[in-house]
Amino acid sequence: MDRDYHVHSSYSDGRFLFQMVRAAADAGLDGVGIADHCNVSDREEMTEQKHLLGFNLDQTYERRRQAIDRLAEESDIDIYDGVEMDYHPDEEGAIADFLDDADFDYTLGAIDHVETVNVHVEAYFGSKDESERERIVDDYFDRLVALVESELFDVAAHPDVIERNPALRGLATDDHYERAAAAFADSRTLPELNAGRALAEYGEFHPTPDFLNALADRDVPVVVGTDAHKPGEVGERVRHLERYLDKRNLQPVDPMVE
Repeated sequence: MDRDYHVHSSYSDGRFLFQMVRAAADAGLDGVGIADHCNVSDREEMTEQKHLLGFNLDQTYERRRQAIDRLAEESDIDIYDGVEMDYHPDEEGAIADFLDDADFDYTLGAIDHVETVNVHVEAYFGSKDESERERIVDDYFDRLVALVESELFDVAAHPDVIERNPALRGLATDDHYERAAAAFADSRTLPELNAGRALAEYGEFHPTPDFLNALADRDVPVVVGTDAHKPGEVGERVRHLERYLDKRNLQPVDPMVE
């Protein structure tokens, strides 16, 4: 692993840009992709989130790009101008227009909300009975397949992020994985091997081993990302990813190579 394509900065919910770049260099990487959260939704729950959290990359990406260019002049590693874009099937037109205008080096598509609620909110999903939670997981994979088939993105970020939520964990089935893997096999969109919670309470990578097996059966390659938000997370997650890549005999690919 010589490049990390999923690092956040203070342009969304990470630390200062220069700190994240320095951490990537200290980890021995040749390149780092800054993929801050972004959405262009006019749905009430999403605009409220932008107001509460200050996720305004749709308005600040040019300023961030200038900062990346300035850092690149002083850095020994490559710095890529990426984005982690919230995806909703009803907003494909608005997303396409924004991405065409912004012209990022590469794009990650992410599904962080189901039923208008962030997938990490355990209390909300835990209050539902098992059949409702199974339906929610069905809806999540329907949306994942739609994301892949939209061809809007280079990469699908943490493609089974619902596993982070104990209330939804373990409800995905082989049928879900097979359907999603088939969609990836027919698309230019690449799944991400994401270490965002692999050293935390979740303790696994995305995709899960069964999901990764389904992708491998179809010879679908993966892109790697630490999903780091703090400088100290970069190096430890890089090492953990490298061990896992060796264990699985995987060679990650570059999302910017068509």
